[in-house]
Amino acid sequence: MDIRERASRIKLLLMDVDGVLTNGKLYQVPNPEGQMVETKGFDSQDGIGLTWLSWKGIKTGVISGRLSPATVERARQVKMTYIYQGHIEKIPILEEILENAKIDAAEVAYMGDDFTDVTVMHRVGFAVAVANARAEVKREAHYVTEAVGGEGAVREVVELILKAQDKWGEILKHYEIGEG
Repeated sequence: MDIRERASRIKLLLMDVDGVLTNGKLYQVPNPEGQMVETKGFDSQDGIGLTWLSWKGIKTGVISGRLSPATVERARQVKMTYIYQGHIEKIPILEEILENAKIDAAEVAYMGDDFTDVTVMHRVGFAVAVANARAEVKREAHYVTEAVGGEGAVREVVELILKAQDKWGEILKHYEIGEG
């Protein structure tokens, strides 16, 4: 099955956070009380792409090993349906999401960058590794992005999915852009 065919079936895009939605760097900054808190940087083009998926009825979500209020806020901003944090073992979460969404694993795309993502990648219809993923993860993917995590990799996959589902022209038309 080719990449376009895999992307054409997607009803849900799930992803890891650190190294996929972000560049993987974790920033420790003091809050007003002087306690250190973690924050992350997210790509604005990834964000609008995720919003477009919600416009077109394609759900999104994250499964992350780390707990971060920044992730929760970003997920809210881009209208994610599923937000799971603090889970290094991701298969039980995937199974819970599939049951909740009432879809088959073949209708799920998953984006990852490290070893903890591979087990999920093996179970979904469209497994994606970002350009900065570990070599072992890239070998297990159906598709490897040109962009690195936190710098447009999610947007790249969003566009691929929307194009495969013949919905990209609707996005361009919304912004008064020709399909040239």
